[in-house]
Amino acid sequence: MTVSRHLTRSHPRATGRGRWIALLALALVAAACSFDLETGGGGIEDPGSCIAVETSVSSEKIELMRELAADFNASGVEVDGTCVFVRPQSKASGLGAQLLIEGWDEASEGPRPVIWSPASAAWGAVVNQRRSEVGLPAVVGAGQPFMVTPLVIAMPRPMAEALGWPDAAIGWSDILTLAESDDGWAALGHPEWGEFRLGKTNPNFSTSGLSALIAQTYAAADKTSGLSTEDLARPDVRAFGAGVESAVVHYGDTTLTFLNNWFRADQRGAALAYASAAAVEEKSVIDYNRGDPDGRLDPGEELRPPRVELVAVYPSEGTLYSDNPLFVVDEAWVSPEQAEGAARFIEFVQEAENQQKVLEFGFRPGNPAVAIASPISAEFGVDPNQPATLLEVPEPRVMTGLLDLWQEQRKSAQVTLLLDVSGSMGELADVETGATKLELAVEAVLNALDEFSSEDRVRLVTFTTDPDPPFESSIVELVPDGPMSENEALIRQRVAGTFPQAGTPLYGAVQQAYDDAVAGYDGSRINAVVVLSDGVNDDDDPGDDGDQLSTLLATLSRGSEGVGSRPVRVFPIAYGNDADLGTLEAIAEASAAAVYDASDPRSIDKVFAEVVSNF
Repeated sequence: MTVSRHLTRSHPRATGRGRWIALLALALVAAACSFDLETGGGGIEDPGSCIAVETSVSSEKIELMRELAADFNASGVEVDGTCVFVRPQSKASGLGAQLLIEGWDEASEGPRPVIWSPASAAWGAVVNQRRSEVGLPAVVGAGQPFMVTPLVIAMPRPMAEALGWPDAAIGWSDILTLAESDDGWAALGHPEWGEFRLGKTNPNFSTSGLSALIAQTYAAADKTSGLSTEDLARPDVRAFGAGVESAVVHYGDTTLTFLNNWFRADQRGAALAYASAAAVEEKSVIDYNRGDPDGRLDPGEELRPPRVELVAVYPSEGTLYSDNPLFVVDEAWVSPEQAEGAARFIEFVQEAENQQKVLEFGFRPGNPAVAIASPISAEFGVDPNQPATLLEVPEPRVMTGLLDLWQEQRKSAQVTLLLDVSGSMGELADVETGATKLELAVEAVLNALDEFSSEDRVRLVTFTTDPDPPFESSIVELVPDGPMSENEALIRQRVAGTFPQAGTPLYGAVQQAYDDAVAGYDGSRINAVVVLSDGVNDDDDPGDDGDQLSTLLATLSRGSEGVGSRPVRVFPIAYGNDADLGTLEAIAEASAAAVYDASDPRSIDKVFAEVVSNF
């Protein structure tokens, strides 16, 4: 799991403590997933008496960076007669940015960095601007690009060809036209493809989402540089952004959800039914077409090229590079010797031999003197001669203004919160506080309510079984569907009054919540069910479990694909060690969503906030 945190101030979606503070807790989950200094890379564990150059890098390049660090450490580089030792740790770009804004706690986040390398220099602009707003000096300067990959609009080849690819110029204006068309793909002679569906991540969490937001706004303003706050206030620019967002399937913190779901749909022969396009990085298209959609082969996993390949559309209005800059952090914790050691490492990774290695990972060399080569080629659906137009990264105050504006433009949601209140939810979950699993879950729900806008529609349902024979399912709607402007206070009141009861009729509860969501489907919104469960299905007819589950999965699969479908995504949270993670994962995959792991109940507040990032 890769998690980063929100970088905007209070806005129309936030009430109470606001998103900034509400997502502060995400750091602990991200740290647990990314504070890892002892694995992989060989020779990078212990700096001994050397000058330690702690290096915090975004997750997509941690394997390569560990390899390069091990080579550098073995090369004997010294500063003033003392050896230099580079030690990388993985840290999501947005999370690293937030820590540099709000303070870096080494106990939970790992060593404070000497070198910070997010996926894009745009994060550096956000950090410096947010720090200036609270009276802090800039912490990063001009970073040296390490490796680059452009933002592209990935599309299944037949759909791109319907738009005139590869000869026609295709851009965000074409995406807008399709997004706003009542006829969808029928307008281009393909009614069998249904409506246009766009995969796009949350720009507060994801570099690709941030780059897409910048690119579509430049397209709306008809500029390639000099995007201004005045541009952001233009009605036509705002309408353009809202139009693009209207086609979004759902948001989230990573493009891997879209790529993995696309790949699974492709294996069923339904790639064209899942999504029409997704804003991702060129590297992701290469990985996907290689047969490795998440860019990470597990032991024993083999490459399986897709039936329908993706192609990279380089927006005609221009795009941005994720340039993976190497910033030397300008903070008191960085000594002159560490800064010099960092500079030596940056020189090392720019050497031609080391730049060649980035190609193996699907990136382009950051050193322009090193030639682009395979796999940056048509064989993998990309074009080494593109992009033709590069966009200027907006100045910091425009960057933060973009993030604030997105809160108004993003697609609204219609969500059912389905909460397990079985007896096991009464188990102790936090020895220090004495809190039960249900008490922690209730707190997480209450905190997550701040993440919804007043226009989002949210429904609250609990599920358990009756305590007495015949132990029938008890699925109770505590708060009916309605706008948060009307429902928030009632949800807070009702969820706080829940208590642990009996069994876990998981299959029936998900089926009913899903059926209700489909019946009330609103095509102008992201329609979803969030289900939190800590156990396995144990309703009144356990002998029917197999049939119940197979029926549920078949229903979810049919509903997520096809012309005229009503896609309701089911996002399960596997809560505690006894949760049926395998089944919950199958439910997520069947509905083309994602499963979230909160096996440590103390992480539920952060995980629940991560789930809500999809909306």
